[in-house]
Amino acid sequence: MGFSTPFIRRPIGTALLAMGLMLAGIIAYRLLPVAAVPNIPMPAFVVFASEPGAAPATMARYSSS
Repeated sequence: MGFSTPFIRRPIGTALLAMGLMLAGIIAYRLLPVAAVPNIPMPAFVVFASEPGAAPATMARYSSS
């Protein structure tokens, strides 16, 4: 007697078991917590530059290149 013999002999039970598993899967899928926008840390780079006595326009000109 193989693994599939009870499923072949009882097709209605097999169908009910498949429907029960499908229903349990649908219910479990609906209960999964899913955020519309996941809360993940965004990478950021911060650069500090100092040039004593330099005007803001001078610093901006050299930082954009």
